[in-house]
Amino acid sequence: MYSVLEVENLSFGYKKDFLLFDNLSFTLKKGEIKAIVGASGAGKSTLFELILKNLRPFSGTVQSSFCSEVFQDPYSSFHPSYTLLNQINEVAKVDELETYIKKLNLDYELLLKLPHELSGGQLQRASILRAMLMKPDLLLLDEPTSALDNITQLEVMKMFLDNLENMGMLLITHDLDLAKWCADEIIML
Repeated sequence: MYSVLEVENLSFGYKKDFLLFDNLSFTLKKGEIKAIVGASGAGKSTLFELILKNLRPFSGTVQSSFCSEVFQDPYSSFHPSYTLLNQINEVAKVDELETYIKKLNLDYELLLKLPHELSGGQLQRASILRAMLMKPDLLLLDEPTSALDNITQLEVMKMFLDNLENMGMLLITHDLDLAKWCADEIIML
């Protein structure tokens, strides 16, 4: 399998004298899931910002294939004035829309609503729907199931694992048990 993410000798911090990462290196291949685990403030979400090129590292490189992401806060992931379906149509092919709607236990009618009209769990599943429909090589998951009940969390994680042959996944989680259950490798920050 080919690499979808290569992080080499990455160094970054919000202050030059306090680094979150110092020469961090890892590779993620298609078909793998790696988990980033650490306490709040350890730099887990900052790592995603570096991968997405929203931040520039002090040194080192990040090479990634086409990616999509699921952020912990789904309300910040959608524009408040447009329906979910409009926003999904802007970035993704909807040829598998019905398939993923069923897998995520969503109703099509929910996608015709504005983001604030959905519960946090519904909106999180819509965010996952959009990310999966984008057919990324790399899927970045920042606490993707935190807004979901336990049964839905398990169903969503199984769906992610069922799609691993199509992509590589990098998962941020505080849940070490979840990381041990699903990840090929755990990177502690």
